[in-house]
Amino acid sequence: MKRPLVLTLSILGACALLAVAAVLWRQARDRSLDDMLDSGVLRIGYAVEAPYAFLTPEGEVTGQSPELARLIAPRIGARELRWRLAEFGALLAELEEGRIDVVAAGMFITPERARRVAFSEPVFHVRQGLLVARGNPHGLHSYADALDRPGVRIAALTGAVEADLLRRLGLPQTRLLQAPDARTGLSAVETGLADGLALSSPTIQWMALRDQLGGAEIARPFAQPDPALLGRYGYGAFAFRLRDQALLRAWNAAQKELLAGPEFLRLMERFGFTPEEHPGDVRTGEVARP
Repeated sequence: MKRPLVLTLSILGACALLAVAAVLWRQARDRSLDDMLDSGVLRIGYAVEAPYAFLTPEGEVTGQSPELARLIAPRIGARELRWRLAEFGALLAELEEGRIDVVAAGMFITPERARRVAFSEPVFHVRQGLLVARGNPHGLHSYADALDRPGVRIAALTGAVEADLLRRLGLPQTRLLQAPDARTGLSAVETGLADGLALSSPTIQWMALRDQLGGAEIARPFAQPDPALLGRYGYGAFAFRLRDQALLRAWNAAQKELLAGPEFLRLMERFGFTPEEHPGDVRTGEVARP
């Protein structure tokens, strides 16, 4: 009578061994870090949205994410960085199709994105904000206000968390305008094509500090969305291909060491981030959980 049980246990043991073997086989085939070390080259994708990533007047890539990447990359053995510009909504495809190795664009971690890419541990946590025409003619002080005012149109960056959040709040697609970058979204507000531009708070603060708002202003006060709906939105990180776990582990180790020191805080302050926007102890697994 005991033989079927013994047989079952044997099968379960064999299955467990096969599962372990499969994991070890995948790890053995993961040459993402080795290939980068052999070539010395790390290809980094970015999109123009200050202060996360943008170009200086001389055409040099800078911003919170590229500059942080410049500090981390040598720590994992990268000797040369190659930058590739793309629209924000195209960055994940660029990564998946092998044209870049990492996304450095202030990308927020979401469960949907985490099904496509592997995120590093968080490097910041930001709040939501809104740019409106001068005088705030529609009295917009929250995303909910935009929903309650028929005809009000809100712009958001293509593929950005703000666009997804507005859809979840119930803003009709006909009143949600997709902009490839922050400058285009700002122009939409200035010309009346859009009544507001939804952006993260550091982006808006950065534009205000550099007198880049033109005919727009920051909606103040601005009520944050319901925490129950917002969930873990606002945590930003670098993104890697799902299969490149060796490269990700090396990056996370170097990043952890860097975030513990004063150099990280000085860098973040340069781009309008405050100590309150430090990610704290929150881990990517918590944020990416559906």
